[in-house]
Amino acid sequence: MLRRFAFLAITLLTLPAGLFDNWSSNAPEAWEYWEYNNPQNEQRIDHSLWDGFLQKYVRPDGNGYNAFAYSSVTETDKTVLESYIAALSKIEITERSKPVQLAYWINLYNALTINVVLDHYPVSSIRKIRLGGVLSSGPWDEDLIEVEQEPMSLNAIEHEILRPIWQDPRLHYAINCASVGCPNLHIRAFTADNADQLLDQLASDYLSHPRGLKIEGDVVTVSSIYEWFAYDFGNSEQAIIEHIAKHAPAEKSERLLQIGELSGSEYDWTLNQ
Repeated sequence: MLRRFAFLAITLLTLPAGLFDNWSSNAPEAWEYWEYNNPQNEQRIDHSLWDGFLQKYVRPDGNGYNAFAYSSVTETDKTVLESYIAALSKIEITERSKPVQLAYWINLYNALTINVVLDHYPVSSIRKIRLGGVLSSGPWDEDLIEVEQEPMSLNAIEHEILRPIWQDPRLHYAINCASVGCPNLHIRAFTADNADQLLDQLASDYLSHPRGLKIEGDVVTVSSIYEWFAYDFGNSEQAIIEHIAKHAPAEKSERLLQIGELSGSEYDWTLNQ
């Protein structure tokens, strides 16, 4: 299993232009059991509890950044969140269609992340939550739930299910690691019907903001997600530039293509509160 915390930098990593080789990454390996789906099953999953929770506690700042009001979550709503997660764990997800599965795994990942932060709040960064002991860095590798009797960690959902099975780089804009540097936690739940639209919107929102793409003169600084997961974005500097240009606002996209190279990456692990 790939471990997210193995790739992490806390603040700013500056790489001289032309050193993309340092950014190369490997293909994730799928957990074969979760590749099964039933395209004939049209049954949807009710994500209304999670949707209402998000609408209540996700706080857009008006400048392209969504914070989460951890300190405002009531005990009642925390119980609602736990009930939602428990309900998802009881679903035989391999018997659902692939679009339903996609929304399921994204919502489950994000709900588990918020829940584990709330369990340890107040905390300055999710990386301070050391479920595996003092030498661990974050909760990603610890089993937090069982799905179809299989223990499941955040790393398993991201690196063994979502990334290798869907092979869609936009998924990095959907799964949230409870940090300022991360793409926004959306104010609405994912569903089988809105997932494609939300993936595009979250990509655009992230690259509109400096934490996703910042251009100062001829210096292009991007989020470290393009470094850590270079394989998913095409595994070459040109492929990453083309992906970013596709989803960035027109003015930033044109400037990026004119410059034609990436200067470095950065990421802020401060809690997204």
